[in-house]
Amino acid sequence: MPGRKRLWAQLLAGRVKKQKYDPEREEKLKDSAVNLLRRHQNLNDLLLEVEDPLCEKLCLGKLVDCNSAEIYADSSSSFIGSALQDQASRLGIPVGILSARIFAGNVEQVCKSPSHPILLSPEQRKKLSFLLEIAQYLLAHSMFSRLSFCQELWKIQRSLLLEAVWRLHMQSVVSLRELLESHPSVQAMAEWLFKNLCLLCEQTEASCPSADIARAILSDFVQLLVLKGFQENSGSRTVVPEKMPQVAAAILQRMLTFALDALAADLQEETSAYRVVKGWFDMFSGLASCGMISADSLKRFFSHTLTQILTHSPMLKVSDAIQNQREWSFAKTHTLLTTLYRRLFVMLSPEESLGCLQEVLETQEVHWQRVLSCMSTLVICFPEAQQLVKDWVARLMACAFESYHLDSLVTAFLIVRQAALEGPSVFPSYADWFKACFGSARGYHHCSKKALVFLFKFLSNLVPWEAPRYLQVHILYPPLVPSKYRSLLTDYISLAKTRLADLKVSLENMGLYEDLSLARDVAEPHSQAAKDVERAIVVFEHTGKIPVPVMEASIFRRPYYISYFLPALLTPRVLPLVPDSREDFIESLKRADKIPPSQYAAYRQACATAKDQQLQSAVPETRPESSCVRDPLGPLRAALRELRASMMDPTQVDVIAAQMAVISERLSAALGHSEDANSLETLRIQLSTLAPKLEKQDQMVVDLLFTAFCQNLMAASSFAVPERQGTWAALFVRILCGPRLLPVVLTRLVQLLGHQCPKLSAQHILGLAALAVHLGEAKSTLPKVDPGPSAPPSSLPIPEFLDSLLTCRTRESSLFCLRFCTAAISYSLCKFSPQPHDALHSYLSPGLIKKFQFIVFRLFSEARTPHPPEDTAGLPWRPLFLPSADWQNAALSLWRWSSFQELLKEEEFHLTYRDWLQLELDIEPEADVLSDMERQDFHQWAIHEHYLPAPLASGGCSGDLEVACTVLVSELMDYYQRSYNHLENSNLVVGGRKGNGDILSRLQEMTVDLEVEQGSSAPFHCSQGHFLFGVFCRRLQALERGGGVASSLRRQQELLMCKRLLLRLPPTVLVSSLKTRQPVALNCKEFFHLVNSELKNCCCYGGTLTQDITVHFFRGLLSACLRSPDPSLTANLTLMECQTKCPLILTSALSWWSCLEPVLCSRWRKCFQDVLPREFRRLKEAQDFASNFFSDLASPAPHLPWVSAAALHFVVKDIGKENIRRQLKRLDCETEELLLCLLFFSLTGLLSSHMTPHDARDSMKSVDICAEVLACLERRKVSWLVLFQLTETDDGLGKLLLRLVPDQHIRLLPFAFYSLLPHFNEDTVVREEAFLYVAVDMYFKLVHLFVDGEISAASPHASRSLQPHLQDTPVQLVTEARLFLLQLIPRCPEQSFSNMAELLASHEVSDPEMSAALLSRQKADPNPDLHPDPCHF
Repeated sequence: MPGRKRLWAQLLAGRVKKQKYDPEREEKLKDSAVNLLRRHQNLNDLLLEVEDPLCEKLCLGKLVDCNSAEIYADSSSSFIGSALQDQASRLGIPVGILSARIFAGNVEQVCKSPSHPILLSPEQRKKLSFLLEIAQYLLAHSMFSRLSFCQELWKIQRSLLLEAVWRLHMQSVVSLRELLESHPSVQAMAEWLFKNLCLLCEQTEASCPSADIARAILSDFVQLLVLKGFQENSGSRTVVPEKMPQVAAAILQRMLTFALDALAADLQEETSAYRVVKGWFDMFSGLASCGMISADSLKRFFSHTLTQILTHSPMLKVSDAIQNQREWSFAKTHTLLTTLYRRLFVMLSPEESLGCLQEVLETQEVHWQRVLSCMSTLVICFPEAQQLVKDWVARLMACAFESYHLDSLVTAFLIVRQAALEGPSVFPSYADWFKACFGSARGYHHCSKKALVFLFKFLSNLVPWEAPRYLQVHILYPPLVPSKYRSLLTDYISLAKTRLADLKVSLENMGLYEDLSLARDVAEPHSQAAKDVERAIVVFEHTGKIPVPVMEASIFRRPYYISYFLPALLTPRVLPLVPDSREDFIESLKRADKIPPSQYAAYRQACATAKDQQLQSAVPETRPESSCVRDPLGPLRAALRELRASMMDPTQVDVIAAQMAVISERLSAALGHSEDANSLETLRIQLSTLAPKLEKQDQMVVDLLFTAFCQNLMAASSFAVPERQGTWAALFVRILCGPRLLPVVLTRLVQLLGHQCPKLSAQHILGLAALAVHLGEAKSTLPKVDPGPSAPPSSLPIPEFLDSLLTCRTRESSLFCLRFCTAAISYSLCKFSPQPHDALHSYLSPGLIKKFQFIVFRLFSEARTPHPPEDTAGLPWRPLFLPSADWQNAALSLWRWSSFQELLKEEEFHLTYRDWLQLELDIEPEADVLSDMERQDFHQWAIHEHYLPAPLASGGCSGDLEVACTVLVSELMDYYQRSYNHLENSNLVVGGRKGNGDILSRLQEMTVDLEVEQGSSAPFHCSQGHFLFGVFCRRLQALERGGGVASSLRRQQELLMCKRLLLRLPPTVLVSSLKTRQPVALNCKEFFHLVNSELKNCCCYGGTLTQDITVHFFRGLLSACLRSPDPSLTANLTLMECQTKCPLILTSALSWWSCLEPVLCSRWRKCFQDVLPREFRRLKEAQDFASNFFSDLASPAPHLPWVSAAALHFVVKDIGKENIRRQLKRLDCETEELLLCLLFFSLTGLLSSHMTPHDARDSMKSVDICAEVLACLERRKVSWLVLFQLTETDDGLGKLLLRLVPDQHIRLLPFAFYSLLPHFNEDTVVREEAFLYVAVDMYFKLVHLFVDGEISAASPHASRSLQPHLQDTPVQLVTEARLFLLQLIPRCPEQSFSNMAELLASHEVSDPEMSAALLSRQKADPNPDLHPDPCHF
C-alpha cells in the first residue's frame, strides 16, 4: 500500500516523537535495529539513503544527535563500516574489495545524467562529498582498497566525469597518479584523458562560475603529467612504473600537437578549437609558480615543448622561408603562438632558449615559420638576446666559410633577416649587417677565391626567392671584391637587376630614406618621394644643412630627384607669412642650384595662384566635422590603452613585451615611415635649445607617448614600488630611442624642461624624471647631442644634455629643478636598489645630483648644519605620486637618507667649491628665491664656513684664502666668457649680467682680507706673485697663439676680461711693496709682464694703454707709497724701473696727462703734504715741453728724448693739418734721437690711423706728419733706416721702442715704409748704401703680409681722392713697391748689394723676378767682398 511505503528513518522518527525519551531504551532500540539491518540490508540503497540531500531530516544522521554534524558523520560512517564488515564476512571476500566495488557503483550513480560533459552539477557535488567522507573513514580504518577502487572506476569509464576523478584526488581517496597507473590500456586511457582535457580547456575560457573549477582541475592534471613525464631518472624503478612517464609525455605531446595543428589551420577566434588552444597555452603561465614541480623538471618540460614546436610537421622548405619570411614577424605571428613562446621564455633564460633553437636547427628538420617567429619573440622579449644572436650568427658565418657549409650560411642569413624585421631598436638592420660582414677587406669572403665563389653562388641561388629589398641591399652595398675577381660581382649584380626588372622594381626610383632592412612591399615612387621630403625637412630642421642623401641624389640619381622628389617638395600651396622649414629648405636648394629655374618659377607661380584662389573664395567650403575625420593616432592610442590595462593586471605581465612591439608598429604608422637605423646623417643629434620647433604631427605623437608614460608610471606606482614594476619602462623608452623619433623626443624635452617647466604638474615631473633615468640607462647605445649651432662644438651624452636643460637662475626654475632632481634621484635609487651607486653612476648625470645639493643648501638652512643620517624605512618615491606631494619634505627626506649621504662621499658627486660658484653665478638676483640679505648670508656661509675650511680632496680650500680667491677668479672669468658666447650684443660689463654682482663683491672682500692677512706678516706676494696674475697667465697659456682670426679674437676677449677684472679690484693688486727698512722700488714685475706681452697688443689704442688701466696703476702706486718710509723715493725708483722694463706706462701717462695730473697732484699733496716726486715732475716737464713746442715759450727737451718725443707726438696729433708743415719746421733744432723717436711714433700713428680709421683725413694727416719728420731727418743727414730693422737683441733705444708699440704694428712696418714711398728723397735713396738692403727686406716682408692677408688690416678704408699718391688697395701698394725697386736696382752703387745674398736665400721664392734682378746686378760686381758692409745703425 502506498501509505505504508515509508523510509526506515521516517519510521524511527515517528517512534521517537511518540515515546518519551529514555536513554536505556534508546540503546536497546539501536541494538535491535542493527541486528535487523544485518539480516535484511541492501548496502547500495543504504548508502544512497545516507547521502540523499533531498530531505535532510530523513537521513541516517537522525539516528544520532542532530545538533552535531561531526557526530552524525562519524556515527553514519561507523554504522556503514560495521555493515560492510558483516557483509564481507558472509561473502568471504575482503572488506576493502567489497567497499571499493560498492563505492564505485555509487560514484557511477552520482555521475549519471550529467549536465556537463566533464563537470558535476551542484547537486552531484553534494552527493559525492558525502560519499567521499565515508570513504575517508573507511580508508582510515583499513576497510577500503584503492587499487580495487581504481580498477572498478575504469570499468565505468564511459560514465565517469573528470571532476569526480579530480575530487577523489583532492579528498585523498585515490590520487590521480594511482588512477592513471591502474588503467589496463594506456592507449584507451590517453584517448579518454585527451578528450576530457580538451573539454576542460574549452571550459576554462567560458564566462561562468565553473570556469575557476575547470582551471583548478586542469592545473592539477598538468602538474601531475609534467611531474611524472619529466622527472629526473632515479636509480630505483620500483616506486614509479615505467609506463607512467610514457603516458604523461604522450598526453602532453598530443595536446601540443592538437594546438599546433589548429594554429596551422588558420584558427579563428570564435571557434571551440581556439578556446581549447588558448586554455591549454594559458596553463603554462601557472606552472612556474605552483611549487610542486622542481625547476629542473620544468626546464626539461619547457625545452621539450619548445623543441616540439619547432620540429612539428616540418613541411616548409628553406626557399619558402626566404620567400615568406617578411610575413612571420612578431606582429604578424598568431598571438596564441607568441604567447606560448613568451611563457616558455619565463622559465628558460635567453642562453637556454637560444641553445635549444641552435640544437634543433643543427640536428633536426624544422618548421621554418615557427623557428623564425620564435626568433622574433626571443629578441623582442630579451634585450640581451641581441648580443647572443650576434655571437651565434658570427659562429655560423665563421663555420660556413671555414668548411663551406651551406646550411650554416642559410641559417645565418635567415636569423639575421628575421631579427632585423623587428626594427633597429631590437636588432641592427640587415643592410648594416651585410655591410659589416662583406663590405671590407676583413669580411668572411676575403680568405680565398673559393670563399668568394661560395658567397656569390649562394647569393645567386637566393635570387629567385629574394624580396626586392634584399636585392637592393646587395646591389647598393655590394661585397668588397678584389679587382681580379670583379666579374663574380658584376655577374651577380646583373642577375639581381634582372630579377628586380622582372618584379617591376626600379633601382633608380628608390627613395632616399627607404628602409632596406625591412622586406616589405616596395612603395610607389610618388608615395615614397612624399616620405623622403618629410624626412629631409626634419633633418634640415635639426642640422640647418641640406641632407647628404638629397645632395647625392641631385648628382647621382637625377631621374628620381627631378621626376619624383622635387615635384613632391614643390607641391603648390599658400605660402606662410613667416617662412617655415619647408620653405627654408626649398630656398637652400635653390641657392645651391639644386632646383632648375623653370621648375622653381612654376612652383612660385602655382603658389601665387593658390593664394589668389584663396582670397577670391567668398564662401568657405563646407568641410566635414572633425569628429568624422579618422584620427591618425587612433590605433596608437588604442595600443597604449591596452598596455596600461595589461600593467594593471598582474596576470598579464608577460604580455607587456608583446604589447610594446604592437606600439612600435603603430608608432611607425603614425609617423608615416619606419624607423631606419641608416637614416641618421651623423652619429650626433643637433638640436636648437634656444628656439626648439616641432612639426604638429610629431608633437602630437610625442605628447601622446609622454602622457602614456606618465600615466603608466602613476598606475604602476599605485600598487608596486619601482623596483618591482618590471621592465616596462625600459622597453617603452627603447621605443622612444629610434633614430627617427629620438630627435623629436629630445626636442620636446627641451621645450618642456627648458621653456615650459612652470606649467608641468607633479605627474608630469615624475614621469619625465623617470624617463630621464631610463634614457640614461640606454645612453651607451644612443648618439650624443649637440645643443645647437650657436653652442661650442662639443657633444654631450643624453644624461648630461638633460642636466644642461635644468637651470637654477630664478625662483621658478630653482623649485622645478628641486622637484625634478628629487624625483629622478628617488626613482633611480628605488628602481635599482640592489646597486644604487652603480645606477647613479650610469643613469644620472653627476651634474643633476650636484644641482640637487646646491638647491638644498640654498633653500633649507637646516641642511647647512651637520645632521646625523637617518635610516629611513623607504625612499620618498611613494609619497611623490600622490596629489598632495610635499616636495620640500621629500627633498629633505632624501637628503637625510643615510645611503644618499654615503653616496655623496664619492668624489664624482661632490659639490665642489668650483661647482658651487658655477651655479651661483647664474642666479638672477631680481628673480631669486632668496632675498638680498638671505643671499649674502648664504654666500658668507658657503665660502667661509663650508668650502674654505673643507679639505681640497672634497672640493674645498683647506683653509687657504688665496686658493679660494684663485678658484673664484677663474670661475668668474669663465662666466664672463659664457656671457660673451650666449649674448649676441654683449658689451661685457663686469657685474652687468644678472647673477654675478654679489659674487664679485665677495671677491673684493676676500682680496682685501688676503692683503690684510699677508701684508702684516710677510712680503705681499714678493716671491710667488699675486694670485690674480697667476690665473691670468694660466688662462692665456691655454689659449692658442696665432691660430687665425678666431683665436686672436678669443685672446683679445680674454684680455679684455682680465683688464676689467683688474679695474674692479683694489689698485694695490697691480703693485706690491717689499717689507724692508730701506725704500725700494715697488714689485710690479707681473703687471709689467702682462703689459709688455699682452695688454699692449689688445688694450692699446694709438700706441698707449687705455685711460682706465693707466689711472688704476697710478692709484695703486700712490696707495703703495703710503706704506713706504720714503714715499717720494719709492715713487721715483718705481717710475725709473718703468723706463727700462715697461716704458708703455709712461707714454700712456703722457697721453692721458690732462686727466691724470689733477688726481696725482691732489692725492699726493693730501697724503704727504709735499711736492710731486722728481720722476713725476719730469713727466710734467716733458708734457710742458710738448705743449709749448709750437709757441714762443718753447723750452729745451728734458733729459729723456724718447719721453719728450712721445709727448710731442701726442701734441702733434691735435694740430690742424694745414699747420703741420709750418709748425714742424721747429724740429730742425732738436736732437737726432728725439727726431728718430718722433718718426717712430709717427709711423705707429700712421698704422693706427689705417687700422682704426674714423676719417680719411686722419690717415692723410698721419702721412704728412711722417713726411715732415722724415724730411727734417734727411735735411740733417740723419739715417732713419734703423727704425725698420729693430730687433729684441738691440741694446738701448731699439729694444725700448719695440716695447712701446703692439707687435702687429712692428709686423706692419713694411706697409708704413712703402706708404711713404712718394716722400723718399731720390738722392738719399741712391746715396745711402743700406737703403737698398732695407727696401728689399721691407718688400719681401710686405709680400708675405699680403699673402697672409694681414696687410688688409692696414689698408685704407676710405676714399683717397684727396691724395692720389696713396694706394687704394694692397695690390696697388705691392705693385708700386715692386716697380720702385726694379727701377732702383740699376741705379744703386755696387756697395749697396753687399750681404744681399743672405737676404735672397731666405726670400728667393717670394718674387723670383726680383731675386733674379738683384742676383744679376750683384754678379756684375767683380769682387763684392772688397766693399765694406753697409752700416745700418
